[in-house]
Amino acid sequence: MPYRNRYALIGYYLAVFSLIPCVGALLALAALPLGLMGLSEAKRNPQAHGKVHAWIAIILGTLVLVAHATCGVLMLSTPRLPS
Repeated sequence: MPYRNRYALIGYYLAVFSLIPCVGALLALAALPLGLMGLSEAKRNPQAHGKVHAWIAIILGTLVLVAHATCGVLMLSTPRLPS
């Protein structure tokens, strides 16, 4: 557990919780920069660890954002039935 690299750890948890529908996009938006900052911190201070957590935050955050954008585009492009 990279308790010395709080950016990677917080980004990881935000990315995992971004799998929750509706609030996921907001959490994923926060997970991406935290993952990048965590990766930078792990490179700057190798004793902080957290590279894996940071990469998970970056990758999962990106995937969740792409999924939310795809769903949004599909919802907007679907023809509506007349009432």
